[in-house]
Amino acid sequence: MSWLFDPFAPEFVQRALLGGALVAVLCGVAGTWVVVRGMAFLGEALAHGMLPGVALATVWGLPVLIGAAVSAVVMSIGIGAVQRRARLSYDTSIGLLFVGMLALGVVIISHAGSFATDATAILFGDILAITTGDLVVLAIAVVLGVATAVIAHRPLVALAVDERVARVLGLRPSWAQAALVGLVTLAVVASYQAVGSLLVVGLLVAPAVAARQWTERLPTMMVLASALGILSVVGGLVLSWHAATATGATIAGAAVMAAVLSWGLRAATETLRRRSLASSPALA
Repeated sequence: MSWLFDPFAPEFVQRALLGGALVAVLCGVAGTWVVVRGMAFLGEALAHGMLPGVALATVWGLPVLIGAAVSAVVMSIGIGAVQRRARLSYDTSIGLLFVGMLALGVVIISHAGSFATDATAILFGDILAITTGDLVVLAIAVVLGVATAVIAHRPLVALAVDERVARVLGLRPSWAQAALVGLVTLAVVASYQAVGSLLVVGLLVAPAVAARQWTERLPTMMVLASALGILSVVGGLVLSWHAATATGATIAGAAVMAAVLSWGLRAATETLRRRSLASSPALA
C-alpha cells in the first residue's frame, strides 16, 4: 500500500489534501443546488468571470483571492441588473456577462507582457501551493457555505419546486435566489486556489451529478457529493503524483470520471433489477 500513502508524506501534499477536502465539501453543498436547479452554466460563468479580477490583482501585486472575489461579486450583481433592466432571460444575461468578463480578462492578460508565466496557475490552479493561510480561508468559507445552506434550506426547496408557491408561502424567492447565487459564488471563489478558473466547475458539478444517481434527498445528496469530491481529490493527488500530471486537472478529471462511473453503475443496477423482476415468476 506504499503507492497509496507515499504521495502524502510531504507536508505540502498534506496541505493540498486538506485544502482539497475543504473545497470538496463546499462544492458538494453548493453543487447539489447547482445540479438540482440546472445552474451549471452560472457556475462556469462565475469561474470565468473571476479572470479580470485575478488578472488585475496579479498585475498590481494584490492577493488574487481578493481580486477573484470582487470580480465574481461584480459579475453576480451584473447578471441581475442586466436581467432586470434589459429584460433578458437569465441564461442570456449570464452569457452576455460571461463573454464580456472573459474578454476583459484576456485583454488585461495580453496587455501585461510579463503575465504569461502566471496564466497556467490562473486557468488550472495550483493546489500543491496551498498555504496554512489558504486553509484558514477555506475553512471559514465552508462554515459560511454550510450555514447558508442550512438557513436558506426551506426557501431554496420552495424555489426549486415552484417560484409562485414560494412567493405564496412568504418565503421571498428573490432572496432565496440571491442566497443561492451567493453560495455558488462563494464556492467558486474559494475553489479557485485549488483547481483554477477553468476546472472549478468539475468539482462543483461532477460529484453532485454522481450523488444524484443514488438519492433524491437533498441533505443526503450533499453529504454523498462531498464524500465523492473528497475521494476525487485523493485519487487525483495519487494519480498526479505517480503519473507526473497537472494536479488540478487530474483532480477535476477524477471527479468527472466518478460521475461517469456512477451513472454507468446506476444504469447497470437498474438493468439487472428489471431483468430480475422480468424473470421472476408472477406472484399468485
